[in-house]
Amino acid sequence: MVAGELVQEHLRAGTGAPDDITVGRKEPEDEERPNEAVYAGGAGETISKRAQELEEDKEAPPDEREVMLPNGGGGGEGEEEEEKRLETRVYARRFAVLAVFSLYSLVNAFQWIQYSIITNVFTQYYGVTNDKVDWLSIVYMVAYVPLIFPATWLLDRKGLRLTALLGAGLNCAGAWLKCASVNPQLFAVTVTAQVICSVAQVFILGLPSRVASVWFGPREVSTACATAVLGNQLGTAIGFLLPPVLVPNTPDNVELTGHNIMIMFYGTAAVSTVLFVLAVIVIKDRPPLPPSQAQAVLPDSPPEDYSYKQSILNLVKNKAFVLLLITYGIMTGSFYSVSTLLNQMIMACYENQELNAGRIGLTLVVAGMVGSILCGLWLDRTKLYKITTLIVYILSFVGMLVFTFTLDLKNIHLVFVTAGVLGFFMTGYLPLGFEFGVEITYPESEGTSSGLLNAFAQIFGIIFTLIQGKLTTDHGPLSGNLFLCAWIFLGIILTALIKSELKRHNVNMGADSNHLKAGYLERRHRKQRSSTTDDLTKND
Repeated sequence: MVAGELVQEHLRAGTGAPDDITVGRKEPEDEERPNEAVYAGGAGETISKRAQELEEDKEAPPDEREVMLPNGGGGGEGEEEEEKRLETRVYARRFAVLAVFSLYSLVNAFQWIQYSIITNVFTQYYGVTNDKVDWLSIVYMVAYVPLIFPATWLLDRKGLRLTALLGAGLNCAGAWLKCASVNPQLFAVTVTAQVICSVAQVFILGLPSRVASVWFGPREVSTACATAVLGNQLGTAIGFLLPPVLVPNTPDNVELTGHNIMIMFYGTAAVSTVLFVLAVIVIKDRPPLPPSQAQAVLPDSPPEDYSYKQSILNLVKNKAFVLLLITYGIMTGSFYSVSTLLNQMIMACYENQELNAGRIGLTLVVAGMVGSILCGLWLDRTKLYKITTLIVYILSFVGMLVFTFTLDLKNIHLVFVTAGVLGFFMTGYLPLGFEFGVEITYPESEGTSSGLLNAFAQIFGIIFTLIQGKLTTDHGPLSGNLFLCAWIFLGIILTALIKSELKRHNVNMGADSNHLKAGYLERRHRKQRSSTTDDLTKND
């Protein structure tokens, strides 16, 4: 440790020859006061004063030790400096950052689901099959998996602002390209535009935990993360609601269908542009002062010896996090699959109910938004991460069972109720997984842990959507939904095996933070020594 080395150097200096100490430490003062002997009143007084200074020098190392070591006592300037460095504060700007991020995340989620919820309309307009329209949703999941690693590396190395602007900018570009695809012969163009939007998603989905941790205090961080996730959920909800209203099924009038699609695309592009401009103005990497002790003890930028590969390896070696990766992937992948195939499930059981299919999707997501906020508030108050996650997982399983066995009872009003119950718990789980992941992997980057969670969600989402889609087409919605129920039950068992160690919470509460503060001081003293060496080199 650098602090310990410095203490030892001073202790060795204290036991050296008096003449060495006098020359080494008092020579500058001698140059500044060449006539000190005259003013002191003679050689006797000068010798006495020098002896007193030597005694003070010998007593200096213990005081320095107290200042340099993290737990040193005695107060003094070092302790005051440390307290100043660990000062925390929350800024009103955090709400603007959260709002802008949530809104452009909303638009990105809207663009994800806007095709699938009116699959029959797009198959007729572009003359393609259902599975090709399904891939306009699946491409979001496919693009995420290989791109999440460079995206999280960029977040760690370049910060929140650049990553956020890439997400908002690509989202805007994809929305404008869709406007050029409104032609029955240009399905390839709309696929390209959707691919661009799917790349934008890579720079969006992993940010809720980073935005919450960097900008919000310990008593509001879970609620802030839930609100950031809420924006994405709200976009999915609006994606269920608006497309069936804006683009009704008019199979006998292709021109009218194209006109309606164009209105939807141009409106999305205009909103995306406004939000991109706001992101440029509002979003910053971090506030001037950290909002919590957990952030205060971390460096503002990655240290010189930081290794992204090592960070990934640390997460993979964390058994609790690996279990969370699988369980989060199962739950979120199930949600993606149900959302993508909802139109087909409803149409298989209730003919000519496109509008109600969208409304059922809206009910599912809005109920989940309420669940997200309530879970966030609950976590901020109790910090009971594992038990809350396990209970929500069990209730999601129950909700999926009820939805599965009531879907084909020819009572569409009942489907609204069961979809709402399912969405409340299944979608409400999303911020729980994010925050639980940050807690058990601290002090690893929030972006890296969230990115891996989302990557597994996309992988499971692709697998579940393809398999459930095939089962739904060949055997009906019941078999596809039972397939998901079996996987969610497995997720319950794995969630119960997760060891809950709330590392970030312990630091915020003052426990287990001494070693982090020691590391903080070590980095500071290393930097000071480097600066001193540079100055000496320049002087030479």
